[in-house]
Amino acid sequence: MSKVEEGDWFGKIRESFRESFGEIVFGMSDGTVSIFGLVAGMVAGAQSGDVILLAGATAAIAATVSMMAGVFLDLESEKDAARVEAEERNDEISRNPDAAVERVMGILGGTGLSGASLDSIRTDFRNDPRTILKFEDAVACEEESEAQKAPAYVHACWMGIADFIAAMTPVIPFAFLPLGLAKIACIAGTAILLFLLGIARARLGKRPVVRTVLETMAIATAAGIAGVIFGLLIT
Repeated sequence: MSKVEEGDWFGKIRESFRESFGEIVFGMSDGTVSIFGLVAGMVAGAQSGDVILLAGATAAIAATVSMMAGVFLDLESEKDAARVEAEERNDEISRNPDAAVERVMGILGGTGLSGASLDSIRTDFRNDPRTILKFEDAVACEEESEAQKAPAYVHACWMGIADFIAAMTPVIPFAFLPLGLAKIACIAGTAILLFLLGIARARLGKRPVVRTVLETMAIATAAGIAGVIFGLLIT
């Protein structure tokens, strides 16, 4: 493989990462919260770190596959819905082109275009009504999120990677540390990850950083408390 090809390959990975950033942040948040709640519940009753490791890793893998499938099917469904809508709009324009032209012109009339420009556009639409659909597609693509450019399977893969890494964060300490130290490392590692995810969510949604971080950590805390209560009730 040439250096140019390698550069293109890594460039595509970076681009797909950027386009899937929303799924990555969501996947990591979901994986961290759900598995931390599970681990917290097991810590309340388990006497061995091996049991927690096995259950946490199994749940992380299952959750990863589920999230990947969910993202893939959701994006594919959106594409199918957009395709069906475009076909219906095409049929509608073919049946009544004049009504379609006037509907679009009514929208353009509020944009501040001059009368001469509007007349020219109306003439073009009437000469070829199919351009109405092209115009609407262009507007939809302009308004569409950047994250929708990558194929659905790319989004699903990034979601799976992010979800699994985050889900294993509360679990990994139980593979290398005694149970007491693993509990501390689990809480500390999860808190650090949630803090960073809160910052990422704030940047992604252009929200207040402190509030978003506190919300993110509060959700995980609630999941942990629920897990502990359930674990104590079971034991």
